[in-house]
Amino acid sequence: MTTLKKPNLKKLAINGAFWTIAGYGASQILRFGGNIFLTRLLQPEFFGLMAVVNTLLMGLELFSDLGINQSIIQNKRGEEDRFVNTAWTLQIIRGFMIWLICLTISYPAAFFYKEPRLLWLLPIMGLVTIILGFSYPSQSLLNRRMELNKVIIFDFIIQVVSLVALILLAWWLKDLWAFVISGIISGLMRAIGTHFLIPGKKGKFAWDKDALNEIVSFGRWMFVATALMFLAEQSDRLILGKLLSFGVVGVYTIAATLANVPREVIKGLSFRVIFPIISNQVDLPRRELRIKIIRQRWKILLGAIALLAFLVSTGDLIIATLYDQRYTEARWMMPILSCGIWFSILFYTTSPALLALGKPFYAAQSNLLRFLMISLGMPLAFTLKGTLGVIIIVALSDLPLYIANLYGMWREGLFCVIQDVRATALFMGVLILFLAIRNLLGFGNPFILMS
Repeated sequence: MTTLKKPNLKKLAINGAFWTIAGYGASQILRFGGNIFLTRLLQPEFFGLMAVVNTLLMGLELFSDLGINQSIIQNKRGEEDRFVNTAWTLQIIRGFMIWLICLTISYPAAFFYKEPRLLWLLPIMGLVTIILGFSYPSQSLLNRRMELNKVIIFDFIIQVVSLVALILLAWWLKDLWAFVISGIISGLMRAIGTHFLIPGKKGKFAWDKDALNEIVSFGRWMFVATALMFLAEQSDRLILGKLLSFGVVGVYTIAATLANVPREVIKGLSFRVIFPIISNQVDLPRRELRIKIIRQRWKILLGAIALLAFLVSTGDLIIATLYDQRYTEARWMMPILSCGIWFSILFYTTSPALLALGKPFYAAQSNLLRFLMISLGMPLAFTLKGTLGVIIIVALSDLPLYIANLYGMWREGLFCVIQDVRATALFMGVLILFLAIRNLLGFGNPFILMS
């Protein structure tokens, strides 16, 4: 069985962090470049509608998540063929179940949003879940081994081909079918490609009861945690789709995508680097583990501080440069949404420790509190302050997520609130410096735009 050797953990972590950040950077450059082309070929309404469709599909994925990939990384049997093939078989069954649910919710969703196009968009886009169900979990195995260069390169190739297909189809069709066809192409490429990532590793149907019990035992809390994570992170688009027009949702999606760059970088490091590394050190005494986490976390926080402060102070200028007048409202949304990302960064740099300890229920309670703030706060804020109130609630919604996780870290002897206070003070200082420089250069204050 292949396992990570402790003497190599530091080297593996550095290598993994490099590939994760480099891969994410390349991915985002490609993504934003593609978005610039697409926003000139398609209407904002299409982006809003697809944001709702993708959010609903993601919800079905997460509401049926059994923690299969996390089990392969975390479980001691994660390299055994019998264990992996049982996980793969379970994943295929799950893919068909998700598609059946897509058929079931199509009419209620179309009725709720008063959008008849959802009647055909959801079932056809849902076919991708069946296709992806046949993906061999080779990426999870590579992630377990910290061979992230192969994972990153594979993901990037899929993204390039998918984006090229989407842009060509958008130029040709200028319709929603561009998203549908490119999504199916992307799913097929990914599903087929995963079977060639690891030589000698091929998917075979298996049903090992012991493996199944271990996956389900770990996955029952992962199911709750990921379901609540969907509600916490994606319900904003679903609620906005009801409160506002799809055009405004499309504009919000542009702003949120850019604002979420630091969060997505940290999430990538969290799952691909921090989680597998800590999983190999969970037998250490808690005090020693806590010291290791704090020491390495500080380096990540320093990079996040610089990136986030830069984004808050320049995000509106980036949007004004890259997008046309139809996306003007995204400019005032940017600095507000970006500020709220700080609490998310504090969360994702510690939550992998609790997951590595085999205690995903802390993530479940964190996401529950964020969802409650989103679901209760957004309609109330919209009534009182309109779109501005909604954006402020979304920005603040990461705060309860972080506080609940802090409680879990305290319970498990990994408390790091002093480091959080220091990092927050440093972030505020750097942000004030960046805003002062911006003002001296004659670009004004980005927060004035929200008025």
